[in-house]
Amino acid sequence: MNKLYQIIASKAQAMRNCEDKGNTEWQARHKQDIFDLVKELLPSGSGFDSGTKIDLDYCTDTKLVFNTSYHHMNDNGMYDGWTEHGIVVTPSFDGFDIKVTGRDRNEIKSVIADYFYTDLSQVIE
Repeated sequence: MNKLYQIIASKAQAMRNCEDKGNTEWQARHKQDIFDLVKELLPSGSGFDSGTKIDLDYCTDTKLVFNTSYHHMNDNGMYDGWTEHGIVVTPSFDGFDIKVTGRDRNEIKSVIADYFYTDLSQVIE
């Protein structure tokens, strides 16, 4: 059993290996698996109304990069704007670190980091 971030990183590396070897069939399979995992298991809804996307062009063997938007509400419960964020996941001695980029409106970056940490830490069988 592995954690979600480990599975995504492994599939991203497998996808790059297939690309290097010219194996387009398996490259496409790994890519689709990654997109499916992100769509099904990373933040979507409850403020993350546009879901989460992985940016495979910026992923390397030492980082995963995700993009998301957060739909903010005012004190009256009305939606009042969006902020755009990048989530950079890098390995560390105790698992992984998360850096959230973008505007820190209403201190949302720590909330986003918490959501992603929880979701990426889930064990997948």
